[in-house]
Amino acid sequence: MTERPSIRKWPEGDRPREKLIQLGAESLTDAELLAILLRVGNEGASAIDMGRLLVDELGGLQGVDRAHAEEIMAIKGLGIAKTAQLKAAIEIGKRVRRLNAQPIAFDSADEIAAYCYPKFEGARYEQFMALLLDGQNNLLAERLISEGIPTQSVVYTRKVMEEALRLSASAIVVVHNHPSGIAEPSEQDEETTRKLKQAADVLEILLQDHIIIGRECYYSFMEHRNILT
Repeated sequence: MTERPSIRKWPEGDRPREKLIQLGAESLTDAELLAILLRVGNEGASAIDMGRLLVDELGGLQGVDRAHAEEIMAIKGLGIAKTAQLKAAIEIGKRVRRLNAQPIAFDSADEIAAYCYPKFEGARYEQFMALLLDGQNNLLAERLISEGIPTQSVVYTRKVMEEALRLSASAIVVVHNHPSGIAEPSEQDEETTRKLKQAADVLEILLQDHIIIGRECYYSFMEHRNILT
């Protein structure tokens, strides 16, 4: 079997690192970007071959993000060092997106969804968080209320209100994701929203919205005039 030449022996314009410097990172394929992070390949496979394998096995960059470290390390040639490099690079990109997306204040459900999309990227389980706002809709803090298996709505309600009172928040927006990618509310989502609104009304705190994040889509209870109005 003929051994393939290493990437260092390829024409300069075909090498991922040189291509990135000359043409910009946006010119590279997903496999080429992964190859730069991997640096070297495995026996009989170049770094680009390994990048293509990752894309094929895990379903693209989003699949690499969603995969547990153990799943990546199960692929031949990908040990702890390369897996850590991949996960670290993806997390850096997500953190940059969060910084760029963060508004000073929220004026619409669309703005809140844009702020929250990066937070749920790659999430394999449901996460429920609260955005605590002042009287001008400026973000005071965000709090992760629950992660994993959905809990009873009364648990969500108590934790959200405790955090709101602790920070003297004037308003609350609660947000959670549907890992399925479908943003339509379930009966449990509607029950949780009702209980949150009842508790917020008693404490004279405005529950502005409950937003469900799907895959590049969202559902706003306020926009649909559902329960909150």
